[in-house]
Formats: sequence, C-alpha cells, structure tokens
Amino acid sequence: MAMVFRSSPLLWTRLVALIFSCVAFSVALYGAQLTHGTGDWCIFCWSFSFVGTLLVVLVELCGLQTRIPVSWKNFPITFACYASLLCLSASIIFPLYFLKGYSGRDEVMNCRIVSCVFSCLATVAYLSEVSLSKARPGEVSGYMATAPGLLKVCETFVACIIFVFINDPISYNQNAATKWCLAVYCICFILSAGIIVLCVAEWTGCLPFPFARFLSTYALLAVALYLSATIIWPLYKFDDKHGGTSHRQSSCGSMAGLCWWDKLLAIAVLTALNFILYLADLIYSARLVFVSA
Repeated sequence: MAMVFRSSPLLWTRLVALIFSCVAFSVALYGAQLTHGTGDWCIFCWSFSFVGTLLVVLVELCGLQTRIPVSWKNFPITFACYASLLCLSASIIFPLYFLKGYSGRDEVMNCRIVSCVFSCLATVAYLSEVSLSKARPGEVSGYMATAPGLLKVCETFVACIIFVFINDPISYNQNAATKWCLAVYCICFILSAGIIVLCVAEWTGCLPFPFARFLSTYALLAVALYLSATIIWPLYKFDDKHGGTSHRQSSCGSMAGLCWWDKLLAIAVLTALNFILYLADLIYSARLVFVSA
C-alpha cells in the first residue's frame, strides 16, 4: 500500500487514461459505424493503449515489477509515450475520415464526436503520465525515461507513419533517389527500434562496445541519412524538372482523408520532423558521452 500511496499521482493519471481510452473505443464500436479501414486503426490505437495501461496498473498494484521479464524503469514510460502518440494519431485521423463532410444520422455523428473528444482527452492523460515519469535532473532512472530515450520512441513512431503513407499508394519506385529515401527510413527505424528493445529488455550490457558511444555514433549517422532524405524527397516529388508534381490537384479537396499528393507532402514534413528529432537526439547523446567521460 505504501507503494501505491507514493505513486498516487501517477496511478491516478493512468486510471484516467484507462477510462478515456476505454470510452473512446467502446463508443466507436457501439454506434460510430466505422466502415473505412482507417477506423480499424483508430480502434487499435485506443484498445491497445487501454490493454497496455491496464497491464501496467495491475503489475503496479500487485507489486509484480521484479517478476516481469523487462526493465520496469523503462517499460511503463516507453509504453505511455507510444500510447500518447497512438491516441494523438487517432485524434487527428479520426475527424479527417469520419467527421469531415459526414451528413448521416445524428446518433452516429454524436458517437463519432464522443470518440474523438475522449481520444483527445486520452492523449492529454498519456502525455501527463510521460511528464510525471520522465527523469528529473540528477535523478537515477532508466534510459527510456531520459530525453534521448523518449526521442527514440518518437523517431520510430514517425517512421511508422511514413511507412503507411509511402506504401498507400506506393510512391518510392520513381527512381533510385526515392528508393534511397525508403532505405533511410528503414535503416534508422530498425536501429532505433533495436535500441528501445535493448533498453526495455536490459540487454545493453551484452554489447561488445560502450552503449553511450554507440548512441552518439548512431545519432550522427541518422542525422546525416535523414538530412539527405529531407533534401531528396521533396526535390524528386515536388519539382517538375525531376518528375515531381508541384501543384495539388483540385480533386483532392473533395476526397475524405488525404489524397496521394497530400501523402507525399506529409512524408516530406515527417521526414523533416524526424531529422529535427535525430538532431536533438545527437545533441543529447553527445552530452551523455561527455558527461560519462
């Protein structure tokens, strides 16, 4: 009970996130009539967040942290960060596909609005959990509770969104330059995801080299790779001289969600965003090396 009392702000934040995510997918399943495949993604975001948070709360209340085969310093905040990003993506995607231009029955619209509102509330709750769980200056904590660890989560999540957009429709087969961009996204995603797995599973000590120096070296490589993709992708997708399309078609305005040109633009923006994230990661990782030295 003492453990529960000490962690009460975090516990209550998790319970609130649990309720909000539960309401979001329950109402959507009850009466939102989500026929588009994107609705399945939103349901997954809310239900996955709910199930994971329920698991974390049960482990905390039962005091089973030492019996779980993962690092409990790293797993809860890693999951909370992913849950916040999942709910955020659902909060953006859901109104684009299911509220924009809908003129059906009022009860269906009401259910969709309720799901969207509680999705936004769940996002805020999970962001609050991350804020409460992250490492404070001078505090000893797991790597995933530090700024570089949280940046790794954001980097992998942004890459996943890029993969969705770049494959629907397939837009990387234009030439070798756009295939290079796909290679950049894949390489950086695999390495960042691998680092997260190593930290959550507490396998960093098994590496034959210092983990901190590996992080800074990888961050430098990722910055260089993403800088090239940030330049190449818009050059070959939006410059008419290189086979791109510089103007958005008028038909895009009447489509639900994002049309193919919008997805190309989204990939360009997300590539630039990941470049900034990796640049910040490099700065933090370099500081980590110097402080350790």
